[in-house]
Amino acid sequence: MTTSIDFTRNFARAIDLDSHLEEDPGALREFPLMPYGEACDMGHAADGTPLIDPRLFDSPEFFRNPYPYYRIMRDHYPVYHDKLHNCYYVTRYDDITDCYFDDEGFNTIPKGSSSGVLGNTQLELSGIEHRRRRNLYGQHLVGQSLQARIPAIERLAREMIESWDEKAREGVDYIHDHDGVRTVEIGKAFANEFPISVVCDILGFPKEARDRFFYWYNSMMSGLGGSATQKQGLEARQDLEDYLEDIVEQRRKEPTYLYGDNGEIVSKDIISKLCESKIDGDYLSTEEITSNIALIVGGGGETTRGAILNMLFLLLTHPEQFAAVKADPSLWDTAFHETLRHSTPIGGQPRHNTYDVELHDVTIPAGSLVNMVDFSANHDERIFEEPEKFDIFRKDLYSGKLLRSGYRKEGKCSHMAFGVGPHLCPGAWISHQEATIGARILCDHMKNPRINVERMPKDIDGVSLRPMGLVSVGTLWIDFDLEDSRA
Repeated sequence: MTTSIDFTRNFARAIDLDSHLEEDPGALREFPLMPYGEACDMGHAADGTPLIDPRLFDSPEFFRNPYPYYRIMRDHYPVYHDKLHNCYYVTRYDDITDCYFDDEGFNTIPKGSSSGVLGNTQLELSGIEHRRRRNLYGQHLVGQSLQARIPAIERLAREMIESWDEKAREGVDYIHDHDGVRTVEIGKAFANEFPISVVCDILGFPKEARDRFFYWYNSMMSGLGGSATQKQGLEARQDLEDYLEDIVEQRRKEPTYLYGDNGEIVSKDIISKLCESKIDGDYLSTEEITSNIALIVGGGGETTRGAILNMLFLLLTHPEQFAAVKADPSLWDTAFHETLRHSTPIGGQPRHNTYDVELHDVTIPAGSLVNMVDFSANHDERIFEEPEKFDIFRKDLYSGKLLRSGYRKEGKCSHMAFGVGPHLCPGAWISHQEATIGARILCDHMKNPRINVERMPKDIDGVSLRPMGLVSVGTLWIDFDLEDSRA
């Protein structure tokens, strides 16, 4: 997994960078907000190689405009040792793929990154134990099981959109009707709650628990990573477990079901399925079931929300591609994959390496924190032509069935938004269905949709729309014509 990059040149660059930092050790640095797609000058090594100041990674400039800096890293520091944050970044598509599949060398997500709030999930396991726990619920989110849940996804999308008329009359702050036009902030009106409603439904939570479900989700997600809100996250998870205790005991005796549009039984809900599951001959405890549910809740919310908002934003800012998708609904799948390649809301996955690993003549000591930067892999020019360009018709992106093994044949490659290999996101398949179905039903409802530019956040020039950068679209205001739009 090494290349012929000259080690002495890397060492010289490291010395130059250290000297660069010692000019003002430990000080904060302001980085100028550059025209989008251009990198600021952080100095150069003696051989002309651009330097990377790790203080950049904490700056507004990097969050807003990351891709030119990832390009510098891919070209000059494919394995970058960030001494300030005590971690390593792997940024090239091929290297990240190899690392994801090396379940021995890069075997787990770092301990404690999720378990504090979510509980003992398989995220922090590897090998056989990881596979066994993953399959407990993964089997319910793919294939025929997933197909059986599509009617529920469609029904919930329609119900949310049909509620807009009443909410407009109530005067909510995110839906406004004026002169035959409805203005909607799609995040508050749909994308923020839709994926959580879907997860709540297919898990089998009672309808009266939906408001509490939003509290559990929002609190647990904000409490991840040892943040200042971790206490709230821990309290929410305990409240979830307390609530589930009685439900689990009931479902062990009397399972409940999901129903189709005509009232027919489609399948047991996931809580009922988990109550029947065993590990080593023993049924799962309530705590184990809660951990699995917490992981599904976390994986099925923010990712889908970001995919819906980013996809609509990108399509509406590329009207010829939006027109093509409207004319051919089969292109929603293609638009979803290109959105996740171009502007994924999922940045990457951290790993700890089991033993010393040498990659591109850089030795990563055993036990290091290694960040696999999916953002960068998706924009690797070695894989995707003109990667900064959003193009649902590109010839080098695979947009078929999501594969844990990834796809690389005949000049086409998978995007890396969900990762590949053993730890590919278990909610990838249902996120795909939620995002494409939700976006399609939204656009079928809205006549002549267009972005309300006046209400949208602006970039540094005060005119252009603010770029997404490392996060999904925060707010998305859309205008559409009311006449015949609700037929």
